[in-house]
Amino acid sequence: MKYALVTGGSGGIGKAICMKLSKMGYPMVIHYNKNKAAAEVVKKSIESDGRQAELMQFDITNPEEVKDILENWGEAHPNDYIAILINNAGTSKDELMVWMENETWTSIIDTNLNSFYYVTSKLLKNMIVNKFGRIINVVSLSGQKGLPGQTNYSAAKAGVIGATKALAQEVGKKKVTVNAVAPGYIRTEMTENLDEKELKKMIPVSRFGTPEEVAETVGFLASEGASYITGEVIKVNGGLYT
Repeated sequence: MKYALVTGGSGGIGKAICMKLSKMGYPMVIHYNKNKAAAEVVKKSIESDGRQAELMQFDITNPEEVKDILENWGEAHPNDYIAILINNAGTSKDELMVWMENETWTSIIDTNLNSFYYVTSKLLKNMIVNKFGRIINVVSLSGQKGLPGQTNYSAAKAGVIGATKALAQEVGKKKVTVNAVAPGYIRTEMTENLDEKELKKMIPVSRFGTPEEVAETVGFLASEGASYITGEVIKVNGGLYT
């Protein structure tokens, strides 16, 4: 059986992606690190519709923990594999570089870039062996355009974009596609303190996006209909950066 794993599945965009993929028929693995209560809410929402979901907890910045948890899952599911991987978990710590401490830089690189390697590398072999896989990385407008105060975050997301393009060329022959989705301003907890009234003046569609709009794009890239699309970065930003 093909499963779908969403890292950071308890957050706004992560939850919407979990709901979308479950409606597409995939049993869901909902990853979380600390917020188990929020992950349980997502699980119950999926199960209330008669679909299958389970939780998975690990720290995405801890390579040994990631390895152990994913190996344990594989041993418990000998006839299954994670065919759809959504690298969605991430965070930001905004600071001008002139004031930035080492920890502020390294923690964001670990969480947003190194975690991509830790998780993806452990699931890639099964996708190749089974000759089917979808890897979709949630990046950011910041990784394409660069934003002041986000040198660390921009560097991490730009790194994932580069890795997306390179890995797509490595595994395309095995029917594994690798793409990225780059949201702009989306209504989530990460943007609730922003001045939406002022910022939307810069957005051609004159509003913030919704998590469900990001999830629809992810769902398409996970589908059979997107089997000839790989190494791409799809912008979901209302035309903010074109």
